[in-house]
Amino acid sequence: MVANSREAHAVQDITLSFESARIPPEDEALRGPVRRFLAEALRGMPPALRARSWMGFDADFSRALARQGWLGLTLPTRYGGAGRSAFARFVLSEELLAAGAPVSAHWIADRQTAPLILRYGSEAQRERFLPAIARGEMFFSIGMSEPDTGSDLAGVRTRALRSDTGWVLRGRKIWTTNAHRTPYMCALVRTSGTPQDRHKGLSQMLVDLSLPGITVRPLLDITGDRHFCEVLFDDVALPADALIGQEGSGWEQVTAELAFERSGPERLLSSMVLADTWLAHLRTLPAVDAATLATLGRLASRTAVLRAMSLGIAARLERGEQPVLAASFVKDLGTEFEQAVPLWVAQALDHSDGAAVPPALLQTLAYLTQIQPSFSLRGGTRQILRGIIARGLGLR
Repeated sequence: MVANSREAHAVQDITLSFESARIPPEDEALRGPVRRFLAEALRGMPPALRARSWMGFDADFSRALARQGWLGLTLPTRYGGAGRSAFARFVLSEELLAAGAPVSAHWIADRQTAPLILRYGSEAQRERFLPAIARGEMFFSIGMSEPDTGSDLAGVRTRALRSDTGWVLRGRKIWTTNAHRTPYMCALVRTSGTPQDRHKGLSQMLVDLSLPGITVRPLLDITGDRHFCEVLFDDVALPADALIGQEGSGWEQVTAELAFERSGPERLLSSMVLADTWLAHLRTLPAVDAATLATLGRLASRTAVLRAMSLGIAARLERGEQPVLAASFVKDLGTEFEQAVPLWVAQALDHSDGAAVPPALLQTLAYLTQIQPSFSLRGGTRQILRGIIARGLGLR
């Protein structure tokens, strides 16, 4: 079938978005110091705990990173950042996640809230929040999803109505990771119109979670952790400067923000501690069978391809572009890979020749087997992402 011109142009765009990119030497040089820091900071931490990585909340660890100058790497120096490139942050993120560092405290603020405020916030907001984020003193949660809308962000019902002093916030959010531990939330809300208006009338607010009228309910997940919360807003009075950017520009802003959330190494490295623990076990064996070798090859090849795609997006972010479509593609493929790794490892262990499996490996596998269904939910469900991809390719 011959594609129409719109489809052909879109396919060309998606191909070009995955350009070959190399990490500049000055940014690659960051890898050594980070590895040495992590070797000391994570000494003795069992793999089942390290496997939690960007769900592991440790404010002291985040502040230790900040003292090294490794938070706010891409922020301008005038706001307390290091003024480094997107490649520098890629190197840092890759090392943190591969090692299983507990990055959850600062992750959202550093990865997406800070770039959002830098781009769309007022100067007063930049001066107030960005240096605090870079020092590891200000952490954020995200208020996007809602109980009745899920990943359909255009259907947001939580409302912020104008008042004499600013805004009155009503509604609720869910999937708000660490809302019970963070002082602020960056929330997508409706400031005009109705959910039927879809993208129109949406805005973003910086919400102080200590304000009266806010209830945060941590929820227990299948692994026994409490990082996922429901947050209720009952006529919460927000100041006028809670608004980020222009009223009604929330859809444009949140779309740009999601490109940061969906494109990084965290979309392919969530199961890497398990892979490394399994490899360490295999090295103790006198030999491995052909099926295990095939699994190792599959793991290595897919990691290499996904990493190259993610690096290509880092290059586009460095140029100031908004690779929303490409980021959605990487997120979909990356989370599919992350979910597959525990299954591959379990199958390989099932077909082993009766060699004793270390308890640490089994514990790590058990945790990731339980939590891996969430990988394709966080940052947008697979169905939503594939709709975005199809629309971007002119297929719907």
